[in-house]
Amino acid sequence: MDDNATRTALQRHWDASDANDFEAEHDIYREDAVLDYPQSGERIHGRRNIKESRFVQPNKKRFTVRRIIGGGDLWVSEFVLTYDGIPSYVVSIMEFRDGLVTHETQYFGDRFDPSPSRAHLVERLG
Repeated sequence: MDDNATRTALQRHWDASDANDFEAEHDIYREDAVLDYPQSGERIHGRRNIKESRFVQPNKKRFTVRRIIGGGDLWVSEFVLTYDGIPSYVVSIMEFRDGLVTHETQYFGDRFDPSPSRAHLVERLG
């Protein structure tokens, strides 16, 4: 799979995630894919289990992709995942083999107020 096809597959994945289209969302994963959440210490084995873990998640969620970068077998997506109206900033690192995701790691960061000590040095983002 060339880089344009991979980028298209990733955008389709995130669009399906945002639409709660669980079938299309998981087309990108190999049957033996692994998903890691380092902050909670979780590892999920297999596309079926990854899909089910997201299906049983009770919150209403929205995905807003900020950027997708990468090439070859390594891609990074940066997005805002909003659960029940509360945003979390996420980085997803996906490793591909034979055109499908073999390993994904997701890192989550919650929004925080800027430090007053550096207020004169920063530009506030939306």
